[in-house]
Amino acid sequence: MSALTTHVLDTSLGRPAAGVAITLERREAGVFVDLGRGRTDADGRCRELLPQGVPLQPAVYRLSFDAGAYFGGRGVPTFYPEVCVVFEVREPAQHHHVPLLLSPFGYSTYRGS
Repeated sequence: MSALTTHVLDTSLGRPAAGVAITLERREAGVFVDLGRGRTDADGRCRELLPQGVPLQPAVYRLSFDAGAYFGGRGVPTFYPEVCVVFEVREPAQHHHVPLLLSPFGYSTYRGS
């Protein structure tokens, strides 16, 4: 498991959101640079966003979740086609878990463990 993980829960169904595409970026010189991509598994988790051998660094990161494709695949309209969560890593030796609670018309996030 990498030092950065996430999971997505579909609160409109009360279950994990499988198959959500996720992009991880790091801000470098004021511009976000693509670091990795992944999809949530059947349990709504994405455990390997950082490429093998790429360490987490003190920096600002952005996770982008493709909510539009996820809900569109179920035939459900959504107000948020993409959810971007920007956060700062200050202690890269710690594990960072960034969950997303998602519904077609709202979302919430927090620093998990």
